[in-house]
Formats: sequence, C-alpha cells, structure tokens
Amino acid sequence: MFEDLTTKLEGIFKKLRGRGKLTESNIKDALKEVRRALLEADVNYKVVKDFIDQVQEKSIGQEVLRSITPGQQIIKVVHEELIGLLGKIRVEVNFSQKPPTIFMLVGLQGSGKTTACGKLARYYRKKGRFPLLVAADVYRPAAVDQLKILGKSLDLPVFSSNKNPVKICEDSIDQAKKDGRDLVIIDTAGRLHIDEPLMQELLDIKKDISPQEIILVADAMTGQDAVNIAKTFEERIGLDGVFLTKMDGDARGGAALSIRAVTGRPIKFVGTGEKLDALEMFYPDRMASRILGMGDVVSLVEKAEETISLEEAEKLERKLRKEAFTFEDFYNQLQQIKKMGPLDSILGMIPGMGGNVMKGLRIDDGAMVRVEAMINSMTKEERLKPHIIDGSRRKRIAKGSGTSVQDVNKLLKQFFMMQKMIKNLGKMDFRKFGKGLFSFR
Repeated sequence: MFEDLTTKLEGIFKKLRGRGKLTESNIKDALKEVRRALLEADVNYKVVKDFIDQVQEKSIGQEVLRSITPGQQIIKVVHEELIGLLGKIRVEVNFSQKPPTIFMLVGLQGSGKTTACGKLARYYRKKGRFPLLVAADVYRPAAVDQLKILGKSLDLPVFSSNKNPVKICEDSIDQAKKDGRDLVIIDTAGRLHIDEPLMQELLDIKKDISPQEIILVADAMTGQDAVNIAKTFEERIGLDGVFLTKMDGDARGGAALSIRAVTGRPIKFVGTGEKLDALEMFYPDRMASRILGMGDVVSLVEKAEETISLEEAEKLERKLRKEAFTFEDFYNQLQQIKKMGPLDSILGMIPGMGGNVMKGLRIDDGAMVRVEAMINSMTKEERLKPHIIDGSRRKRIAKGSGTSVQDVNKLLKQFFMMQKMIKNLGKMDFRKFGKGLFSFR
C-alpha cells in the first residue's frame, strides 16, 4: 500500500536532505512537489490544500530554517501533520458493558462487507470474544450462503431467517443472549449505488437494535468515491468508524488520507488481502511512518508475536546453538512466515524498505511454493541430512516437485550458505537478541 506516494515523497525529501541550508523558496518548491504527489495519489483537493498550508506554516519557522538538519526537520513536520491528518491516535471500538456488543457493517455492494464480517469475527474470537454472525442481506444472491461458508470455516454460528432484515437483526440479538454470545456482527444489505430504500432500511435497523458500532466498509481502490460514499453514509446514518478494504491493492492511498478529514470519522480497520487473517488495526502514527518509508516495526513485532510460537522459537534457538539447522527447521520457518501475511506486506514494515526499494524488488510468492514442493519431495532422511542428496536424488526431488534439477541445485546451494551463516549466529546470545521480539527469558 502507498507504494507510489512513498516513492515520490522519498525522492522529494532526498533532495531536501541533500541541501546544506534551506530557504523559504526551497521549502515552498519542495511542498509544491508534495502537493502534486498527494493529488496524484487521489487525496481530496481541500485536504491537500489544508495539509500543505499547515506544513508550510511550520516549516518556514526559524526553528527549522536555523536547524543543523533542516531537511530532517521538515520530514519531522510532515510526519506529525500526516499523523494528524490520519486521526492522531487509534480510536478503539465501543464495547457494551452489558453484552452483547453489536457491530453493524454497512456499505455498497462489492465493498467486501461479508468478508469483513468474517475477518472481524476471527480477530475478536482470538481476543476472547464469542461472536455470532448475522446474515441480514436478503437481497444479494448467495449472500447468506457466503456468510454461512465463512462461519463454517471459522467454526462460528451464523444466524439467518426468512424474515425481513429488521426482524432478523432483532431476533439475532435474542439468540445471542440465549447462547451466551457477547459479540453480534451484522452483515447488512448493500446496493450498487446509494438509494433511499437502502438508507431507510439501515436507519430502521439502527433504530431497532441501537448498535455500539456502525462501521462503513469501503473499497480503498475506489479512491475519492470511497470518501464520498463515507461522507454520505455519515450524513444519513451516522458512523462510528470505517473499515477500508483492499488496501493491499491500492498503491496510491488517497482514500486513507482523505476519509478522516472529510467525514470526521476514524479509520478503525484495514483489510490487506482476501484471507480472513488479512486484517490490521489502524494506527495513524504507524501508517504515517509507512507512507514516509520509515517502516512499521511495532506492527511487524505484533504480527510475529501472534504467529510465531515461543516454544518453537526457543526450540530453534537450541538447534542454532548446536549448529543443527535442517530442512525440517527451514520448512517450519517458511510456514511461520506465511502466517504473517504476504511477503511484500511484511517487507514494507521494515525501515528502509520504502517505495523505491519495494518497486525494484520483485516479490515472487511462487518461489516459496516451489521451495515447499521441493522440500516435500525429500525423504525424512534427506531433510535431516541434506549432504546425502546426490545427483540421482536431486533428479527424483525435481521430478516429484515439478521443478528442474537446476532449481534443486539452487535451493541446496542457498541452504548450505544459510547453514554457514547460522554457525556464526549460533555463537550469539539469542536471549538478548530476541528479548523484544519473542520475550526470551
């Protein structure tokens, strides 16, 4: 996400940092380029104007112009203003003191509401909640079936009936209370466009069940259309927050940068892929850092802590100390990385892996699949003792994995190089190294 904008901003700030001294003229010229970059990223025109005015006012102050590193100071100002533009602080969802808490998801057809319901249910179940999914979209063909399939994959109940949407929502609350479900997530109907019947139905549901959270699900790839839709829903129904979907496919990011300023409502969730685990909580400061190519180490560590088992990490540490790293260990590490999400998303959180680097780096997820296939084609003995893999074994592995002998040779070469590196890593104090990431004691 934000690759195009990040690349342009990195280029602008690189030129600024290259200047020993800055003048008002230098700053204004740079901010003209920033303005152009934001507009090309499909950020709302008024939002861009206000943002540039704020940055310019702070950047031409004596504190910046007289600074030893004026270029860095301007980046600091831009970073602070971006955080403000995105909402300053994370706004948490409202939970009812008396269960169940009700999330009512609204939005246009095709925005990803049903999948968003599944993502939220999965996320909050991991946090100790007991969700009930509610199929209140009785108009779209297969909408109810789609939610039931998601519910089955998550092993969560889905409430549905042949009644009207308002009655379905009302009955679902009673069912949740009866079954001890403390979180009700309602998938409401959408349309291809905003119309009066849609708005009236949503207003009727809101009036009848009084949800704690009315969350607009908006497609980030529609840019300013998403912002305009959010504005209309806020004016007609009232929103508590926004869930931006398909952020992984939006290299510009205009919707994310505009929606808070235009609607006054916070972005609370971001969808970063099609899978049910591709969900991120929205933090303005972390997102601002990503936009400026500074990475997002906090989110990266959180992802690692969620997916990497402490027991497995300690087991790996012991193996590294004994210099006994095998293809079995390598395969297990690949599985852990896959759980963290798409590789380009993970790399984008690392400081320095900004727009220019990511544009030049071709992330081949298919390569990981081929590596897995080759390891799966090895015998147990070959995984534990890679040095026994001779020419005939390499041919068999290649044939079994649908790859070439050259691919197998390349994998083995890389693996043996990795083993040499690990001999040095094994001498390190991993308890100190991993304290922040895996909480080794």
